[in-house]
Parts: sequence; structure tokens; C-alpha cells
Amino acid sequence: MSDIDGMGTERATCWLAPNPSAMTLDGTNTWVIGEPGAEEVVVIDPGPKDGVHLRRVVDAITAQGRRVGQVLLTHGHPDHSAGAKKFAELAAAAASGGAGGAGGAGGRGGSGVPVRALDPRHRLGDEGLAEGDVIITGGLELRVMETPGHSNDSLTFWLPADRAVLTGDTVLGYGTTVLEGRLGDYLSSLDRLRRFSEDVEAATILPGHGPKLDDPIGALDHYITHRRERLAQVEAAVEAGARTAKEVVARVYADVDKSLWPAAEWSVQSQLDYLNERS
Repeated sequence: MSDIDGMGTERATCWLAPNPSAMTLDGTNTWVIGEPGAEEVVVIDPGPKDGVHLRRVVDAITAQGRRVGQVLLTHGHPDHSAGAKKFAELAAAAASGGAGGAGGAGGRGGSGVPVRALDPRHRLGDEGLAEGDVIITGGLELRVMETPGHSNDSLTFWLPADRAVLTGDTVLGYGTTVLEGRLGDYLSSLDRLRRFSEDVEAATILPGHGPKLDDPIGALDHYITHRRERLAQVEAAVEAGARTAKEVVARVYADVDKSLWPAAEWSVQSQLDYLNERS
């Protein structure tokens, strides 16, 4: 395990999923968050459907004499959400003293653990998440912000007690994120997070991949600058004759490993759509 496993703040601890790749960096960061001494915790992004990882997190929570109150998703991409239902079942079984995953399959019914997300397709139970929601579990407070761009259903969570911003894939620990959603939305989300982080004097960003960032303003300034520079490069490529996302990638990402070009095309297409909207 890398140094990422076990990092965090007083209330948030990262459990790194064993799914490293060019797209997931070191792997998916599963966040276990709870007030010191509280019996109930929140888990953000259980990760892929990897039984060893899911059980490792549940067992660690149980060994501390704690239980999972609810599961939250920053967004629905499989590397963050595919293991959520199984995790909820394991957590419910552990809370009821069972060894299997039968308890909790029906959401909040009985000893069930709900899975909450912006997109109803990724929920388990009746409770979703939306802009302005405040989650209180075991005395812990989390606030929900909608930050579309990486995906249309991307959320950010604010943990005021630790002055920590949990950004999912909107801001990564290193590198830049791929865009599936609209670039205009993403730029607005970054600008909003920049203003918000300054207003609340955020101390750290806890991302969905990569190490935590203890200079939130600097990290967000870098992201905003990089996106606007890339947009200018894409615009220049179009003016030079590139017409498709693939043609733009060949010009703008010439110094990037070609294995990443297909993913880069998603972001470039978002940029081309953005330029067309402005023209």
C-alpha cells in the first residue's frame, strides 16, 4: 500500500482500493469519516466491487467498535460506486453481528445501510443527495455541493470540523481529471470551489484519487489555469485545421502517452462543444 492508504484528517481516513491504473492513479480513495469516539461513521465511495477491499474497510470499522450509518457517493463511475451495494450489505451484516451480506439488502429497512447519491440509479434506499443537503451522523456534519463537470452527477462534500473538502474526481491529488460532462459546468464548479475554499479557509482537499492537498487554493488555481490553457490550445488547434476531437488530441497531447489519448478525447470533445456554444 502507498502512503495514500491511511492518510486523512482527525475525522477522515482513507482506505485505498487496489485498483491502480492510468485513469484511477494509485487507486480509488474510500473515505471513512466519523467524529472521534462516535459509534457511527459515514463512508464515501466504497470503490469497485472488490470483496477484499470492501471487507477490509468493514472489518476495520467493526474492530474500532463502530458501525456504518450511511454510504455516500461522489458520483456514479464504477471505480467509486460498483462496490456500494455489496459494501452496504457487509456493513449491515457486521452491525447486526452477522458474517454474510444478507442484512440490509433492502436499503434502510431493518438494519440496512442506505447508499445515497445524486443519480437515483446508484442509490440503495429512498434517500438521495442534492445541493444544500446537510448530513448528520454520529454528531458528524457534512454539507453537499453539486459540482458537475467530471460527470453530470458529481458532488463535493464539505467537512467543516476539519475544514476539509472531499472532491471526488472534480479535483485529483495529482494530474488532471477527464471530463465526461460539459466544460462550462466544470469551469463553473472549479470557480465555485475556489471561492468557497477561500471563504471558509479550507485546510485540505481530500480527493477521490491521489494524495491529499494541503493547499486548496493553490491546487484550485492550478486546475483553473491548466483548463484555460488547454482550452486556448484546443482553440488554436481548431484554427490550424483540426476538426475532430481525435485530430485535436494528436496536436495538443502530442507529448502525452498515447494510451491516454482515448480518455483525452472525452475532455477535448467537451472543449469543442464549449467553443461551439460560445461561437
